[in-house]
Amino acid sequence: MDGVRVGAGAALGACLRLALTIVFGAGFGPSLAINIIGSFIMGYLRPGPFWGTGVLGGFTTFSTFCVLLIDAPTAPVATAYAVATVVGCVGAWLLGDRLQCSS
Repeated sequence: MDGVRVGAGAALGACLRLALTIVFGAGFGPSLAINIIGSFIMGYLRPGPFWGTGVLGGFTTFSTFCVLLIDAPTAPVATAYAVATVVGCVGAWLLGDRLQCSS
């Protein structure tokens, strides 16, 4: 049953990500923002399978991260994006976790 809940959550998260991409456009900035926001929410809420693996898993976008790295115009741009994503997402998760623990 968890698989059905995770799948439904992933569909919801992917639709939300698509809506934000339509509003804000595609590319490095929106993708980075979506991944950082999702990481922060994951750290703060520590959600279960539906909201965590499902919704936030569908909302954040590892596949787009990889495509943007491959399609980056130069190696320095790809490197900067990779570093910003890793540092931003891990930092956002840690900040969310820290804020959740202190409340």
